[in-house]
Parts: sequence; C-alpha cells; structure tokens
Amino acid sequence: MKDPLVALRDVEFGYGRRAVLSGVSVDIHEREFLGIVGPNGAGKSTLIKGILGLLPPRRGTVAYRGGRRALRFGYVPQRETVDAIFPVTALEIVLMGRSALAGPLRWPGRSGRERAREALAHVGIADLAGKRFRDLSGGQQQRVLIARALAYEPRILLLDEPTNGMDLDSEHALMELVASLHERDGLTVLMVSHLLNVVVNYVEDLVLIDRSLFLAGPLVEMLTESNMRRLYPTGVTIGTVGGRRVVLPGARAEGGA
Repeated sequence: MKDPLVALRDVEFGYGRRAVLSGVSVDIHEREFLGIVGPNGAGKSTLIKGILGLLPPRRGTVAYRGGRRALRFGYVPQRETVDAIFPVTALEIVLMGRSALAGPLRWPGRSGRERAREALAHVGIADLAGKRFRDLSGGQQQRVLIARALAYEPRILLLDEPTNGMDLDSEHALMELVASLHERDGLTVLMVSHLLNVVVNYVEDLVLIDRSLFLAGPLVEMLTESNMRRLYPTGVTIGTVGGRRVVLPGARAEGGA
C-alpha cells in the first residue's frame, strides 16, 4: 500500500494555551471515504483545520505525501456559513473555485467558465447556472458548493456537515451524489457530520471524536455498541432496516432482539 496522502501522528491541536484535541493519529489514504463523527462541540472543526494545514499542531506531526502544496483540497463548508446576501449566481459561485487556479487577482477566462459549467453539470444542476444562489433550495445550494470545490480539481474532497437542514429525500440524494464522486471519479472523500445515521451507510472508515475521545479505523470495527457508549453516554442501539444500518438512541433492553 502506498504511503497515506495525509498522516497525523499523536497530534494535539488547540488555541493559545487551550488544548482541544489530543492523541490524534489517523491516516488518510488515496480513494478512501472517511467519516468524521462526533457530537456538536466535539472538536470536528478543529480537526478539519488541522488536516487542511490551517492550524499547526501543538504537538505531534501532520505529514502530506509530496508536501502540503502537492495536495489540493476541495473544501465544502457548512452551507449556513456562506453569505447568501450578495446577488451572485450559481455559476459565479463555482467560478470562485476556478479563480484559485487562475492565479492572484485573475478571473477565469473562457476555458475556466467552461470548466465551471462542467462542474455544475457534474452535480446535476447545469440548468441553474444563471440562478441567484440565494434563491436556490438548501439542497441546490449545497450542490453549488460541491461544484465550486470540484472546479478546483481537487485530490481530496472535504465536506463539513453537508446534509444539515435537509429533508430525508434531499439528504439521500446528496449522499448518493457524494458516493458517486467517490466511486466514479476516484476522489478521496472526508465527510464531517454529527449525524451518525447518515454517515454509516456510505463511508468505509470512521473517526469517532469527542475532545478526550479519538478512535479511528474501518467502519465495521468502529461501529460497535461499546464504542458508541463511549461517544454517547446515553447509549445507542445498532441494527439494520431494509438492508441499511441504523443507529437508534437508547441502549437495547436486556433480553431484547
């Protein structure tokens, strides 16, 4: 197996004198689909900043294959953090991803606009190119943000809570899109979520995180009721419904099925 694209070894991240995460060790391999799961306030955003190289480790090492500049991260932020007040179109949002390739203070030319339109088509919303971002539905806005990340031609796609605020149909459609980008395009995908039920039916590997807790490994090894009790003190029950994994709040009753 090749060296990982990103390798974190016994890392501690924090701000000022305050440590937020410690004992962080995980490898991110090419073509991997990794889920990062934990409750609100667990330190998931801090881990993202560390992986992106925006937050230097206080201790330990973060190594990138070929160096940090050799890897392109396509970052998809939480939709709520994107200011939708300005009357920009979906295409103009995606062009922001191309502008990073065009160079400082340069706006993409004709070929850049074509690639931006291709990115919109790739996520199924080519017909929305001229629509204002603020007038789109939540699911459509999220697809625009994914298209912006794809326009940067990334090697790693990192999504931060991409299904927040979506109904079940939109949530399922978006996750199927992300799965197809991983399988069809061969993208390495990192997905951050506090919704365990969303993640467990798609990812191959899982990180469980809650400040003093950091566990990482293959999904089948991480998705145990003992690990879930460490992450959720109230307990959860793991099962299947219609061939899909489900994680339900509350421990299984003694003698239950």
